[in-house]
Amino acid sequence: MNLDDAPEQPCAVCDKPSRTRVHTGCRERIDANLRELPQLYRQLGDALMPGRSGGDGRSATRTAPLPCSLDTLDLVARGGIEGVVGGWARDLCEREDWTIPHYGTIASTVDWACGILGLNLVLICDEHPAVREMADELRSIAGQARRIITGEKPPIRIPVACGCGNTLRVSLDMDGIRCAHCQAQYDHAGMLNLTPARRAA
Repeated sequence: MNLDDAPEQPCAVCDKPSRTRVHTGCRERIDANLRELPQLYRQLGDALMPGRSGGDGRSATRTAPLPCSLDTLDLVARGGIEGVVGGWARDLCEREDWTIPHYGTIASTVDWACGILGLNLVLICDEHPAVREMADELRSIAGQARRIITGEKPPIRIPVACGCGNTLRVSLDMDGIRCAHCQAQYDHAGMLNLTPARRAA
C-alpha cells in the first residue's frame, strides 16, 4: 500500500494525525537530538575543566575557580546523559537479542548508544512501545545540556488544570502533554488553552 493511501492515525509521539506510527517531524527531532548529544556531552565536559578562557579570550585563572555546576556534573557523570541514552540503547539490544558491548568511558558509551539508536530509529519508531517516552527523555536531556552551555534560562512552566482536575505544568516550548492521572492528551494549542491551575477552583 502506498504511504499516501495509508489511513491516518495519531502519531505515537505527539498524537497529531500521521500516516506512519511516528510522523516525519517527530522522527527528525529524535534523530537531531541523538546526533547532537555526543557533542553536547563533550562541551559540558570541557566546561568543567579549570582554566577555561572567559568570553573575552582572557584566561579565567587569575582568580580562584568557581565551584562546578552540580547540574553540569549530573549530566556528565554516569547516569546523566549516559544513563538516558545508554538505558534506551541497552533496552533496544535486549529486545532484539543483540550483544551489548562494554565501554570503559562514559563518552564512548554515549557515542555507542546515540549511534545504535540513530541507526535503528526507523525500527524504534515503527515498533518500540515506549517511543514517546524515549523522545521526551532525549528532548529533555538535550535541552538541559544546551541551556547549561549557552547560559539560557529554562522555560517557565505554568500550572494548568486538566479536565480531570489534575495539575499539569506546561511551557511554550512543549509540543504537548499527557495527563498522568487520566491519560488525556493535549497538543500544543490544547494545553495552552487549559485554565491556569490557580484559577481553576
